[in-house]
Amino acid sequence: MKISTVREFRDNATGYLRSKDPILVTRRGRLAGVFFPRPEASLPIEFKRELFAALSSEIARQLRTRGVKKDEVLADFESWRKSKRGMGERKTGERKVSDGEKGKRETRRRR
Repeated sequence: MKISTVREFRDNATGYLRSKDPILVTRRGRLAGVFFPRPEASLPIEFKRELFAALSSEIARQLRTRGVKKDEVLADFESWRKSKRGMGERKTGERKVSDGEKGKRETRRRR
């Protein structure tokens, strides 16, 4: 696994995209992100478990630091899910049609 600063990652992005190794991207010495190039084969399960454990503990630490409770996270997620459910009716890129426009379309169809 390689380690790169944000600036190095930006300047060498083309080469990193061809890389097969995951890259930890740091900003001011702290983890800013993880880049996983799309390998031909799947990542080893041990690596996935290790990464999941590391990311989960970091998220838990940040939630504790900010004083966020489990119930708040679940309520926020449920709220987000409900808002997405209402948008699921339309396809991406379509806009909502007003009642006036619907009436015009129906009139055109009858002709």
